Amino acid sequence: MCRFLAYYGDPIFLEDLVCTPQHSLVRQSLRAEEAKTVTNGDGFGVGWYGEREQPGVYREVMPAWSDDNLLALCANVRSRLFFGHVRAATGGGIARQNCHPFHSGRYLFMHNGQIGGYSALRRGLENRLPDHLYEQRRGATDSELLFLLIVARIEQGLSVLDATCQVLAETEAMMQVLHIQQPLRFSAALADGTQVWAFRFASDKRAPTLYMRPQNSGWAIASEPLGDDAQEWTLIPQGHMVHLDARGQTLREMH
Repeated sequence: MCRFLAYYGDPIFLEDLVCTPQHSLVRQSLRAEEAKTVTNGDGFGVGWYGEREQPGVYREVMPAWSDDNLLALCANVRSRLFFGHVRAATGGGIARQNCHPFHSGRYLFMHNGQIGGYSALRRGLENRLPDHLYEQRRGATDSELLFLLIVARIEQGLSVLDATCQVLAETEAMMQVLHIQQPLRFSAALADGTQVWAFRFASDKRAPTLYMRPQNSGWAIASEPLGDDAQEWTLIPQGHMVHLDARGQTLREMH
C-alpha cells in the first residue's frame, strides 16, 4: 500500500510536511507504520498549485529517501495546495508514468488502494473513457484509470462526490458480474486548485487509513500521522469524504 498527504491553506513550503516532520512522507517511504508494506520505495511524486491554473508535478521512480532533487524542490517551493505520494506498486510496473499524483487539466489526483481483479476489468473500464481522456492515459495503473473516469463524469456536469461515487459503484458492479472476490479499496485525494476532496472507501470495509488534522495555517490529510502527535489526528470514517476549501472542512458520507 502507498502513503500520501495533501495540504490546503495558507502557503507553506512543501518540506514542512513532506520532509521535516518526525514521521514525514519521506520517512514513511522508508518505514511506514500503518501499511502492510513497510517500505514504499517504488517511486514518488509531488504536485502543487502556484500562480497558474494547472499544477506543477515532479515524479520519479527512485525511492523518495534517496532523491536530493526532491529535498531541494520541497525546500524552495511554497504552495497553498499540494500533494505528496510515495508508492508501493501493486500493479502496472515501476515506471515514472505510473507514479502519483496524476494530473489532467487543472485536476490533481492520488490514490492508495487497488481494484480487485483489475486485469479482468481493465479493458471494460478503458472502453468507458472518452477519446480525449483515453489519449491522456500514460501509465498502466488502476489508479490513473479511476482518475480519468472520474474526470469524465465531472466534465459531464456531476459534482466531484457524485462522479467518484458513480465510478466506484459501476466498478463494483462490473466486479460482481465477473465474480471477482478481491476487494475494491479506495483511499484517494483530488484537487482542482481551489479545493480538495479526500475519500476513504472499501467494498470489504477495510479501507486504507486516512487521517486529517488542522495546521496553523490550514489542513493536512495523510495516510499516517506525520509526527509524535498521533492523538491530534482524526481518522476519517470509512465510507466518507472530506472536503477542504476556503470555508474550512466538511465531512460527508459517500453514497
